[in-house]
Amino acid sequence: MPSSKNIRLTPGRVLIYILLGLVALYYLLPLYVMLSTSIKSLDEIRDGNLLALPHSIDLSAWAKAWSSACTGVSCEGLAPFFWNSIAIVIPAVLISTLFGAMNGYVLTHWRFYGADFIFTIMLIGCFIPFQVVLLPMARLLGMIGLANSIVGLIFVHVVYGIAFTTLFFRNFYIGIPHDLINAARIDGAGFFTIFWRILLPVSTPIFVVSLIWQFTQIWNDFLFGVVFGGSDAQPITVALNNLVNTSTGIKEYNVDMAAAIIAALPTLFVYVVAGRYFVRGLTAGAVKG
Repeated sequence: MPSSKNIRLTPGRVLIYILLGLVALYYLLPLYVMLSTSIKSLDEIRDGNLLALPHSIDLSAWAKAWSSACTGVSCEGLAPFFWNSIAIVIPAVLISTLFGAMNGYVLTHWRFYGADFIFTIMLIGCFIPFQVVLLPMARLLGMIGLANSIVGLIFVHVVYGIAFTTLFFRNFYIGIPHDLINAARIDGAGFFTIFWRILLPVSTPIFVVSLIWQFTQIWNDFLFGVVFGGSDAQPITVALNNLVNTSTGIKEYNVDMAAAIIAALPTLFVYVVAGRYFVRGLTAGAVKG
């Protein structure tokens, strides 16, 4: 690869850099507005400019958004709903990813009659709109006693996410040579031994893809949360909507912005920490086949 000393700043390259900078500025501007508004006082917001820097840093809006803002009839802030989302996301992501990995393994290296048909049916599941499953899922949750509960929401997200995770892992595992699996069988390795000792060690990139995808989808979900979550099991997206739309006489834009950033921080953290592994996992085979 050419060293940085050999890179010439031609007019075309300078133009590309300027365009990239403008695009980055365009996408970062809303984040700047949210962040700057969240650390301003209400008087400064009313009297100042939307793009103006804050005169001083005021974190009271953050404290109120977290612990005392009203989300409907409750004035406990976002904290309880944040932990609800954590309790929903972690098991749902892990379970759906593990089932997707095993499904992908079975559909590629333990093939059976009708495997392609089953994979096609699961693939169709990736394109079913959320609204289509609301009534059947609500009836099912009621029948098994999981309605309006965190466990019920975990179940919903696991069921809906398995189609996506199966697609990811199936397209990744199809690139692993069958000879490797056959050699392990000849040596006496069984179903789970091959899965745990051969496939999982080489599956880190696609696991990262699946974890990030599922985490983002589940954390940002609003529809399932508002339909299937009871008053004590609502995720943070529902609470954020209730907080923003709650009328208390004074519209506190700084609290609204702080609450929105709090709700977005986990997904932002995941992408900052593992974003490069997400891209690496996709290029390693997550969309092949």
